[in-house]
Amino acid sequence: MYDSEDDYDSDEEPEFLSEEDMEFLSDHQQDAALGQQTKQSVWGVIDKAKLVHVQDQSLAAVQGILGCSRDTARKLLTYFQWDKEALFGTLADRSEEAVYQAAGVTSKSQEAAADVVTSGEIECGCCFSDVPVTEATTMECGHAYCNDCWHQHFKVQISEGNSRRLLCMAVKCGAICDDRQVRKLLQQESDFLDKYEQKLLDSYIEDNKSVKWCPSVPHCGCAIQVDGDLQCEPVCQCGLKFCFQCGLDPHSPCTCEMWKQWQRKCSDDSETANWLNTNTKPCPKCQNQVEKNGGCNLVVCRCGQAFCWLCGASTGRSHTWETISGHSCGRYKEDADKKINEAQRNLQRYMHYNGRWEAHVASQKLETKQVDEIKEKIVELEDNGTELKDYTWLSQALQQLFCARRILGNTYVSAFYFFGNDMFQDEITPEQNDINKRLFEDQQACLEFEVERLSKLIETPVHDMDDKIRFEVINSTANVDKRLVKLFELIENDLLAKIVHSSQSIAPYKGESTLHSSTPQESSTFTAVAASSSEDSDAVPPSLPAHATASEGQRHTHPPAAERLLGSEKRARRL
Repeated sequence: MYDSEDDYDSDEEPEFLSEEDMEFLSDHQQDAALGQQTKQSVWGVIDKAKLVHVQDQSLAAVQGILGCSRDTARKLLTYFQWDKEALFGTLADRSEEAVYQAAGVTSKSQEAAADVVTSGEIECGCCFSDVPVTEATTMECGHAYCNDCWHQHFKVQISEGNSRRLLCMAVKCGAICDDRQVRKLLQQESDFLDKYEQKLLDSYIEDNKSVKWCPSVPHCGCAIQVDGDLQCEPVCQCGLKFCFQCGLDPHSPCTCEMWKQWQRKCSDDSETANWLNTNTKPCPKCQNQVEKNGGCNLVVCRCGQAFCWLCGASTGRSHTWETISGHSCGRYKEDADKKINEAQRNLQRYMHYNGRWEAHVASQKLETKQVDEIKEKIVELEDNGTELKDYTWLSQALQQLFCARRILGNTYVSAFYFFGNDMFQDEITPEQNDINKRLFEDQQACLEFEVERLSKLIETPVHDMDDKIRFEVINSTANVDKRLVKLFELIENDLLAKIVHSSQSIAPYKGESTLHSSTPQESSTFTAVAASSSEDSDAVPPSLPAHATASEGQRHTHPPAAERLLGSEKRARRL
């Protein structure tokens, strides 16, 4: 994992408890031990060429352990969402007969008890026609129907999207039809057969909680498989980075629920709508929204219509400060004023956080355009014959800047929901919420300062790129990484950890991959192993070096970022 001793100087590796060790710990000790272990996520990219191979490996593993047929292994894995551990664990706790029946698999005892007719005629239980045995098919469950009925049944089920679980036609049978029989009956229907085969193949992705299609548009045809913590933000080989849990854009340090609500809020401008609904009333005549600009409850629209502000009913203009002539709605004014104040406060909060989020999103788009400028800078520096031969520090600085800018913008979204919002009001007291808010804003301000400093250093003209600027860029890159680590530790340990009744979590930040070069080892299962901690890969084009490691976790085992950068440069000079 490490290129040389220069990359890693620690004398000891972190210890992770095995499952055997965990068995001897109490529940409290297990929770403490798990809390000390860093979450791990390793993912791989599965393309169309490797999908068959990956699925065959899982089927072969189940066949080898259970001694069953390939068809049975497929049915069991489909039922258990391709989770081999869940399958074997259930078989250990329950009888094989019960597991097979739940999965729609015909057990060996049922196959032996099935009465199979080998000659003469049989009556089809569907169309009630007498047909020769040669023109009928008996499934493993023992139910026999004519081939025409089976044929029509399969076509209807495949058309309705039930290819992965083609059930027997018998009432209350629940057994899944044998793959070989289905292929035999559909061999003259190439379109339906191809669709059936493709759905069986796609089952490994669509029924597997640890595998998801890449959400790229247009679709690149690849899927991502994650081993370990599913709360991560993988990068597909097409360059798209996304949240594995919700399939949306990478949004850490926001939880998936926060990001979904924020997207809805931004798309329908709900805060503005709430404010308008509370602060304005529709005129009963022209239906235009009217805002109250005084204390009197009688308001007059510009169309000339007078109406009651409290109930919205049309009235005459004769009134006093207390009553409107000929009108009484019996509503309390203080309730309306309270709603107005609350809506105004929510709108101001939303505008504050949304404005800063949009500002960082705009800055990230502008900084993305610097890629070509950085490439030109590197070429010009190399042509000038300067003593520096390795400019990885410059591309890595831009890479880290993209990462930090995106995360910094998302911190304002998470702050909107963490502090002063109803999402966690039952979990955190107002006093603790104020303390958390101050701690969060302190870390946020430190990160924002370092990000802006790094952005300014990267924009340094080429003729001013000397050793001093290089060291400042390296140190600033390391400081940004350090601030991100501290910010995520605060969110994970001081904010989310205290929320007991909510299962929300965030994708952890692992910044070492943006600063440390490592050659991923190709797995026999995956076509490529992606960097699970490269938080900035979504913004860096393939033309710039995007150094990555294959796994998340063990963040604290690496030396300081500045030392890794300098060590990388030393090795380049020796070469």
